[in-house]
Amino acid sequence: MTKRVRRKAGDIVSIPLSDGQYAYGRVLTSPLIAIYDYVSSGEVDSETILFQKVKYTLSVMVNAVTSGRWPVIGHADLEEELQKPVRFFQQHKLTGKLSIYIDGEFFPATIEDCIGLESNAVWDAEHVEDRILDEVNGRPNKWVESLKLKLN
Repeated sequence: MTKRVRRKAGDIVSIPLSDGQYAYGRVLTSPLIAIYDYVSSGEVDSETILFQKVKYTLSVMVNAVTSGRWPVIGHADLEEELQKPVRFFQQHKLTGKLSIYIDGEFFPATIEDCIGLESNAVWDAEHVEDRILDEVNGRPNKWVESLKLKLN
């Protein structure tokens, strides 16, 4: 029986990719994980990760970490920047109405407000891994495309 891992803000996780490379993330307030703009051919120490730039922040299924799929390789208190509320856009499928989601609340939004934001979606670990691998290989990602802001 596999021991469940607790997920704590500040944990640094290794994200094994299907091609043998590793990406890295940082656990924020649940369910948020900051994904670093860094991929390595072998595992690296957590100190190296702390010097990398965050590429984006996503809501990720808690079991990505608690199941051990993304092992915790270190921990460090969150920098001030990573403690700030994260903004996501949400677009109603039928009406196209836009809103901004921040810390459990929705606010009316314009297209301009939403450009550059991630969609308010909870990602499965496998889909995050697919996204990172597609980015590394310069391919469009079907999950990103399906969640993209519709500019009707």
